[in-house]
Amino acid sequence: MPLKFELCPGRMIGGSHPCFIIAEIGQNHQGDIEIAKKMIKMAKDCGADCAKFQKSELEHKFNKLALERPYNSKQSWGKTYGDHKRHLEFSHEQYRELQKYAEEVGIFFTASGMDEMAVEFLQELNVPFFKVGSGDTNNFPYLAKTAKKGRPMVVSSGMQSMETMRRVYKTVKEHNPNFCILQCTSAYPLDPENVNLRVISEYQKEFPDIPIGYSGHESGVSITLAAVALGAKVVERHVTLDKTWKGSDHEASLEPAELAELVRSIRLVEKSLGTGVKMMLPCEKACHDKLGKSVVARVHVPSGTVLTLDMLVVKVAEPRGVPPEDIFQLVGKAVLEELEADQSVTPDLVDGYGKRAKC
Repeated sequence: MPLKFELCPGRMIGGSHPCFIIAEIGQNHQGDIEIAKKMIKMAKDCGADCAKFQKSELEHKFNKLALERPYNSKQSWGKTYGDHKRHLEFSHEQYRELQKYAEEVGIFFTASGMDEMAVEFLQELNVPFFKVGSGDTNNFPYLAKTAKKGRPMVVSSGMQSMETMRRVYKTVKEHNPNFCILQCTSAYPLDPENVNLRVISEYQKEFPDIPIGYSGHESGVSITLAAVALGAKVVERHVTLDKTWKGSDHEASLEPAELAELVRSIRLVEKSLGTGVKMMLPCEKACHDKLGKSVVARVHVPSGTVLTLDMLVVKVAEPRGVPPEDIFQLVGKAVLEELEADQSVTPDLVDGYGKRAKC
Protein backbone atom coordinates (compact mmCIF):
# COMPACT_ATOMS: atom_id res chain seq x y z
CA MET A 1 0.00 0.00 0.00
CA PRO A 2 1.53 3.37 -0.98
CA LEU A 3 2.54 5.72 1.81
CA LYS A 4 -0.23 7.92 3.14
CA PHE A 5 0.42 11.35 4.59
CA GLU A 6 -1.35 14.59 5.40
CA LEU A 7 -0.77 16.95 2.49
CA CYS A 8 -2.98 19.71 3.89
CA PRO A 9 -4.57 20.06 7.35
CA GLY A 10 -7.15 17.29 7.64
CA ARG A 11 -6.56 16.07 4.08
CA MET A 12 -4.71 12.80 3.61
CA ILE A 13 -3.41 11.54 0.28
CA GLY A 14 -2.28 8.10 -0.82
CA GLY A 15 -3.70 4.68 -0.08
CA SER A 16 -7.48 4.65 -0.46
CA HIS A 17 -7.91 8.38 0.13
CA PRO A 18 -9.55 10.44 -2.65
CA CYS A 19 -7.36 11.91 -5.35
CA PHE A 20 -6.20 15.41 -4.43
CA ILE A 21 -7.10 17.83 -7.26
CA ILE A 22 -4.94 20.92 -7.76
CA ALA A 23 -6.27 23.77 -9.90
CA GLU A 24 -3.09 25.38 -11.24
CA ILE A 25 -3.88 29.06 -11.70
CA GLY A 26 -0.20 29.78 -12.20
CA GLN A 27 -0.01 33.18 -13.87
CA ASN A 28 -3.23 32.85 -15.87
CA HIS A 29 -4.60 35.72 -13.78
CA GLN A 30 -3.08 38.23 -16.23
CA GLY A 31 -1.48 40.11 -13.35
CA ASP A 32 -4.90 41.19 -12.04
CA ILE A 33 -5.62 40.30 -8.43
CA GLU A 34 -9.39 40.49 -8.92
CA ILE A 35 -9.18 37.95 -11.73
CA ALA A 36 -7.01 35.82 -9.44
CA LYS A 37 -9.74 35.90 -6.80
CA LYS A 38 -12.37 34.93 -9.37
CA MET A 39 -10.20 31.97 -10.32
CA ILE A 40 -9.82 30.88 -6.70
CA LYS A 41 -13.61 31.00 -6.32
CA MET A 42 -14.03 29.13 -9.60
CA ALA A 43 -11.68 26.39 -8.44
CA LYS A 44 -13.65 26.03 -5.23
CA ASP A 45 -17.02 26.03 -7.00
CA CYS A 46 -15.82 23.35 -9.43
CA GLY A 47 -14.78 21.06 -6.57
CA ALA A 48 -10.99 21.31 -6.72
CA ASP A 49 -9.10 20.75 -3.47
CA CYS A 50 -6.45 23.42 -3.92
CA ALA A 51 -5.85 26.66 -5.83
CA LYS A 52 -2.18 26.99 -6.75
CA PHE A 53 -0.11 29.90 -8.05
CA GLN A 54 3.52 30.38 -9.10
CA LYS A 55 5.72 32.64 -6.95
CA SER A 56 9.06 33.99 -8.14
CA GLU A 57 11.58 36.44 -6.78
CA LEU A 58 12.62 37.49 -10.25
CA GLU A 59 16.21 38.58 -9.55
CA HIS A 60 16.78 35.16 -7.94
CA LYS A 61 15.09 33.16 -10.68
CA PHE A 62 16.64 34.95 -13.70
CA ASN A 63 20.00 36.53 -14.33
CA LYS A 64 20.24 40.14 -15.51
CA LEU A 65 20.60 39.35 -19.20
CA ALA A 66 17.57 37.05 -19.14
CA LEU A 67 15.45 39.83 -17.62
CA GLU A 68 16.76 42.39 -20.13
CA ARG A 69 16.13 40.17 -23.16
CA PRO A 70 13.67 41.77 -25.62
CA TYR A 71 10.35 39.95 -25.58
CA ASN A 72 8.33 40.56 -28.71
CA SER A 73 5.98 37.58 -28.47
CA LYS A 74 2.24 38.09 -28.94
CA GLN A 75 2.00 36.78 -25.35
CA SER A 76 4.17 39.61 -24.00
CA TRP A 77 3.12 42.03 -21.28
CA GLY A 78 6.26 44.19 -21.69
CA LYS A 79 9.14 45.12 -23.97
CA THR A 80 11.60 42.88 -22.11
CA TYR A 81 11.14 39.50 -20.52
CA GLY A 82 11.68 41.15 -17.14
CA ASP A 83 8.91 43.68 -17.82
CA HIS A 84 6.66 40.82 -18.87
CA LYS A 85 7.33 38.80 -15.72
CA ARG A 86 7.01 41.83 -13.42
CA HIS A 87 3.55 42.51 -14.83
CA LEU A 88 2.46 38.98 -13.90
CA GLU A 89 4.17 38.74 -10.50
CA PHE A 90 2.12 39.49 -7.38
CA SER A 91 3.75 41.14 -4.39
CA HIS A 92 4.08 39.55 -0.97
CA GLU A 93 1.17 41.61 0.28
CA GLN A 94 -0.99 40.52 -2.64
CA TYR A 95 -0.15 36.90 -1.89
CA ARG A 96 -1.28 37.39 1.69
CA GLU A 97 -4.51 38.90 0.36
CA LEU A 98 -5.08 35.94 -1.96
CA GLN A 99 -4.31 33.47 0.81
CA LYS A 100 -6.85 35.16 3.07
CA TYR A 101 -9.43 35.12 0.30
CA ALA A 102 -8.86 31.39 -0.33
CA GLU A 103 -9.34 30.75 3.38
CA GLU A 104 -12.63 32.68 3.30
CA VAL A 105 -13.79 30.74 0.24
CA GLY A 106 -12.76 27.43 1.81
CA ILE A 107 -10.08 26.04 -0.49
CA PHE A 108 -6.44 25.17 0.19
CA PHE A 109 -3.94 27.70 -1.17
CA THR A 110 -0.33 27.24 -2.19
CA ALA A 111 2.20 28.12 -4.89
CA SER A 112 5.18 26.71 -6.68
CA GLY A 113 8.29 28.37 -5.29
CA MET A 114 10.18 29.11 -8.51
CA ASP A 115 13.47 29.90 -6.74
CA GLU A 116 14.97 29.51 -3.27
CA MET A 117 13.92 32.97 -2.07
CA ALA A 118 10.35 32.32 -3.21
CA VAL A 119 10.38 29.15 -1.11
CA GLU A 120 11.52 31.24 1.88
CA PHE A 121 8.54 33.54 1.39
CA LEU A 122 6.12 30.60 1.05
CA GLN A 123 7.53 29.17 4.26
CA GLU A 124 6.80 32.46 5.95
CA LEU A 125 3.33 32.43 4.38
CA ASN A 126 2.77 29.02 6.02
CA VAL A 127 1.44 27.26 2.92
CA PRO A 128 0.31 23.68 3.58
CA PHE A 129 2.74 22.15 1.10
CA PHE A 130 5.48 23.11 -1.35
CA LYS A 131 5.06 22.43 -5.04
CA VAL A 132 8.27 21.89 -7.01
CA GLY A 133 7.84 22.75 -10.67
CA SER A 134 9.57 20.67 -13.32
CA GLY A 135 12.13 23.42 -13.94
CA ASP A 136 13.55 22.91 -10.44
CA THR A 137 13.26 19.15 -10.18
CA ASN A 138 16.93 18.63 -11.04
CA ASN A 139 18.00 21.62 -8.92
CA PHE A 140 19.38 19.50 -6.09
CA PRO A 141 20.51 22.28 -3.71
CA TYR A 142 17.01 23.76 -4.02
CA LEU A 143 15.40 20.36 -3.43
CA ALA A 144 17.47 19.67 -0.32
CA LYS A 145 16.82 23.10 1.20
CA THR A 146 13.10 22.82 0.49
CA ALA A 147 12.86 19.29 1.87
CA LYS A 148 14.64 20.30 5.08
CA LYS A 149 11.84 22.74 5.90
CA GLY A 150 9.67 19.76 6.73
CA ARG A 151 6.54 20.66 4.82
CA PRO A 152 4.93 18.08 2.52
CA MET A 153 6.11 18.34 -1.08
CA VAL A 154 4.62 17.66 -4.51
CA VAL A 155 7.34 17.25 -7.15
CA SER A 156 6.66 17.39 -10.91
CA SER A 157 8.96 15.46 -13.22
CA GLY A 158 8.74 17.12 -16.63
CA MET A 159 11.95 17.16 -18.70
CA GLN A 160 13.61 14.58 -16.41
CA SER A 161 14.93 11.03 -16.85
CA MET A 162 14.26 8.08 -14.56
CA GLU A 163 17.86 8.26 -13.35
CA THR A 164 17.37 11.88 -12.35
CA MET A 165 14.10 11.00 -10.61
CA ARG A 166 15.91 8.33 -8.60
CA ARG A 167 18.30 11.04 -7.41
CA VAL A 168 15.34 13.32 -6.67
CA TYR A 169 13.71 10.59 -4.59
CA LYS A 170 16.88 9.95 -2.59
CA THR A 171 17.56 13.66 -2.07
CA VAL A 172 14.09 14.47 -0.76
CA LYS A 173 13.64 11.21 1.17
CA GLU A 174 16.82 11.85 3.16
CA HIS A 175 15.21 14.91 4.73
CA ASN A 176 11.46 14.53 4.31
CA PRO A 177 9.30 11.38 4.02
CA ASN A 178 6.13 13.24 3.08
CA PHE A 179 6.28 13.86 -0.64
CA CYS A 180 4.86 12.61 -3.90
CA ILE A 181 6.08 12.62 -7.49
CA LEU A 182 3.92 13.58 -10.46
CA GLN A 183 4.41 12.21 -13.96
CA CYS A 184 4.58 15.24 -16.25
CA THR A 185 5.57 16.12 -19.81
CA SER A 186 6.51 19.78 -20.20
CA ALA A 187 4.79 20.78 -23.43
CA TYR A 188 1.92 23.29 -23.78
CA PRO A 189 -0.46 22.03 -25.07
CA LEU A 190 0.57 18.39 -24.79
CA ASP A 191 -0.17 15.94 -27.60
CA PRO A 192 -1.54 12.57 -26.44
CA GLU A 193 1.35 10.58 -27.90
CA ASN A 194 3.74 12.43 -25.58
CA VAL A 195 1.81 11.97 -22.32
CA ASN A 196 3.44 8.63 -21.41
CA LEU A 197 1.00 7.59 -18.70
CA ARG A 198 2.78 4.26 -18.29
CA VAL A 199 5.46 6.15 -16.38
CA ILE A 200 2.94 6.30 -13.52
CA SER A 201 3.16 2.51 -13.22
CA GLU A 202 6.94 2.61 -13.47
CA TYR A 203 7.12 5.22 -10.69
CA GLN A 204 4.83 3.04 -8.56
CA LYS A 205 7.29 0.16 -8.95
CA GLU A 206 10.39 2.31 -8.51
CA PHE A 207 9.10 4.32 -5.52
CA PRO A 208 6.55 2.04 -3.79
CA ASP A 209 6.55 3.95 -0.50
CA ILE A 210 5.33 7.32 -1.84
CA PRO A 211 2.14 8.35 -3.63
CA ILE A 212 2.41 8.96 -7.37
CA GLY A 213 0.37 11.52 -9.28
CA TYR A 214 -0.03 13.30 -12.60
CA SER A 215 0.40 16.87 -13.85
CA GLY A 216 -1.19 17.30 -17.27
CA HIS A 217 -1.02 19.92 -19.99
CA GLU A 218 -3.18 18.15 -22.55
CA SER A 219 -6.56 19.27 -23.88
CA GLY A 220 -9.72 17.84 -22.33
CA VAL A 221 -10.15 15.61 -19.31
CA SER A 222 -9.94 12.03 -20.64
CA ILE A 223 -6.20 11.52 -20.19
CA THR A 224 -6.26 12.82 -16.62
CA LEU A 225 -9.08 10.38 -15.83
CA ALA A 226 -6.94 7.58 -17.22
CA ALA A 227 -4.14 8.70 -14.87
CA VAL A 228 -6.51 8.39 -11.92
CA ALA A 229 -7.55 4.92 -13.10
CA LEU A 230 -3.84 4.00 -13.15
CA GLY A 231 -3.55 5.08 -9.52
CA ALA A 232 -2.65 8.79 -9.55
CA LYS A 233 -3.24 10.11 -6.02
CA VAL A 234 -2.70 13.78 -6.91
CA VAL A 235 -3.61 15.46 -10.19
CA GLU A 236 -2.79 18.97 -11.29
CA ARG A 237 -4.29 20.80 -14.24
CA HIS A 238 -3.88 24.41 -15.37
CA VAL A 239 -7.12 26.39 -15.28
CA THR A 240 -8.30 29.59 -16.94
CA LEU A 241 -11.40 31.72 -17.26
CA ASP A 242 -10.86 32.11 -21.01
CA LYS A 243 -8.57 30.06 -23.28
CA THR A 244 -8.29 32.97 -25.74
CA TRP A 245 -6.54 35.26 -23.23
CA LYS A 246 -2.95 36.31 -23.71
CA GLY A 247 -0.48 33.83 -22.25
CA SER A 248 1.10 30.56 -23.35
CA ASP A 249 -0.61 28.44 -20.66
CA HIS A 250 -4.23 29.28 -21.49
CA GLU A 251 -4.51 26.93 -24.48
CA ALA A 252 -3.48 23.98 -22.30
CA SER A 253 -5.80 25.00 -19.46
CA LEU A 254 -9.29 23.93 -18.45
CA GLU A 255 -12.15 26.41 -18.45
CA PRO A 256 -14.66 26.24 -15.56
CA ALA A 257 -17.05 23.77 -17.18
CA GLU A 258 -14.15 21.45 -18.02
CA LEU A 259 -12.70 21.64 -14.51
CA ALA A 260 -16.10 20.85 -13.01
CA GLU A 261 -16.45 17.89 -15.38
CA LEU A 262 -12.96 16.67 -14.48
CA VAL A 263 -13.73 16.74 -10.75
CA ARG A 264 -17.08 14.97 -11.23
CA SER A 265 -15.50 12.35 -13.46
CA ILE A 266 -12.55 11.71 -11.12
CA ARG A 267 -14.93 11.05 -8.25
CA LEU A 268 -16.93 8.70 -10.49
CA VAL A 269 -13.78 6.83 -11.55
CA GLU A 270 -12.72 6.51 -7.90
CA LYS A 271 -16.07 4.93 -7.03
CA SER A 272 -15.67 2.49 -9.89
CA LEU A 273 -12.20 1.31 -8.80
CA GLY A 274 -13.62 -0.70 -5.90
CA THR A 275 -11.63 -2.86 -3.50
CA GLY A 276 -9.78 -5.11 -5.92
CA VAL A 277 -11.42 -8.19 -4.33
CA LYS A 278 -13.23 -10.18 -7.02
CA MET A 279 -16.49 -11.67 -5.75
CA MET A 280 -20.16 -11.72 -6.62
CA LEU A 281 -21.57 -8.47 -5.31
CA PRO A 282 -25.06 -7.98 -3.81
CA CYS A 283 -26.03 -5.87 -6.84
CA GLU A 284 -25.43 -8.93 -9.07
CA LYS A 285 -27.90 -11.18 -7.22
CA ALA A 286 -30.89 -10.27 -9.37
CA CYS A 287 -28.97 -11.08 -12.57
CA HIS A 288 -27.63 -14.26 -11.02
CA ASP A 289 -31.09 -15.37 -9.95
CA LYS A 290 -32.42 -14.74 -13.47
CA LEU A 291 -29.56 -15.90 -15.68
CA GLY A 292 -27.27 -17.98 -13.47
CA LYS A 293 -26.90 -21.57 -14.71
CA SER A 294 -26.80 -24.93 -12.98
CA VAL A 295 -25.84 -28.50 -13.76
CA VAL A 296 -28.71 -30.62 -15.10
CA ALA A 297 -28.99 -34.22 -16.26
CA ARG A 298 -28.40 -34.51 -20.00
CA VAL A 299 -30.04 -37.97 -20.02
CA HIS A 300 -32.08 -40.22 -17.74
CA VAL A 301 -29.80 -41.39 -14.89
CA PRO A 302 -30.93 -44.38 -12.79
CA SER A 303 -30.41 -44.33 -9.03
CA GLY A 304 -26.93 -45.49 -8.00
CA THR A 305 -25.36 -44.60 -11.36
CA VAL A 306 -21.80 -43.19 -11.20
CA LEU A 307 -21.86 -39.93 -13.09
CA THR A 308 -19.75 -39.26 -16.15
CA LEU A 309 -19.28 -35.89 -17.83
CA ASP A 310 -21.37 -36.85 -20.85
CA MET A 311 -24.39 -37.39 -18.54
CA LEU A 312 -24.34 -33.71 -17.51
CA VAL A 313 -25.00 -30.34 -19.14
CA VAL A 314 -25.23 -26.74 -17.95
CA LYS A 315 -28.48 -24.77 -18.32
CA VAL A 316 -30.57 -22.08 -16.67
CA ALA A 317 -32.67 -24.36 -14.50
CA GLU A 318 -35.35 -24.57 -11.84
CA PRO A 319 -34.76 -25.34 -9.11
CA ARG A 320 -31.20 -24.04 -8.90
CA GLY A 321 -28.73 -26.89 -8.71
CA VAL A 322 -24.99 -27.48 -8.50
CA PRO A 323 -23.13 -24.43 -9.91
CA PRO A 324 -21.34 -24.90 -13.26
CA GLU A 325 -17.88 -24.44 -11.76
CA ASP A 326 -18.43 -27.63 -9.71
CA ILE A 327 -19.44 -29.88 -12.61
CA PHE A 328 -16.14 -31.79 -12.54
CA GLN A 329 -16.61 -32.53 -8.83
CA LEU A 330 -19.72 -34.55 -9.73
CA VAL A 331 -17.86 -36.89 -12.09
CA GLY A 332 -17.20 -40.28 -10.43
CA LYS A 333 -19.88 -39.80 -7.77
CA ALA A 334 -23.07 -41.86 -7.56
CA VAL A 335 -26.56 -40.39 -7.68
CA LEU A 336 -28.70 -41.20 -4.67
CA GLU A 337 -31.97 -40.97 -6.58
CA GLU A 338 -33.12 -41.36 -10.15
CA LEU A 339 -32.66 -38.29 -12.30
CA GLU A 340 -34.96 -37.52 -15.19
CA ALA A 341 -33.47 -36.04 -18.33
CA ASP A 342 -33.30 -32.22 -17.99
CA GLN A 343 -33.69 -32.39 -14.19
CA SER A 344 -31.60 -30.08 -12.00
CA VAL A 345 -28.79 -31.87 -10.23
CA THR A 346 -29.14 -30.53 -6.70
CA PRO A 347 -26.38 -31.08 -4.13
CA ASP A 348 -28.42 -33.49 -1.99
CA LEU A 349 -28.87 -35.92 -4.90
CA VAL A 350 -25.18 -36.77 -5.35
CA ASP A 351 -23.29 -38.92 -2.86
CA GLY A 352 -20.26 -37.16 -1.44
CA TYR A 353 -21.13 -33.73 -2.85
CA GLY A 354 -23.98 -32.48 -0.67
CA LYS A 355 -26.02 -33.76 2.22
CA ARG A 356 -29.29 -35.51 1.48
CA ALA A 357 -32.20 -33.39 2.57
CA LYS A 358 -33.91 -34.62 5.71
CA CYS A 359 -37.49 -35.83 5.35
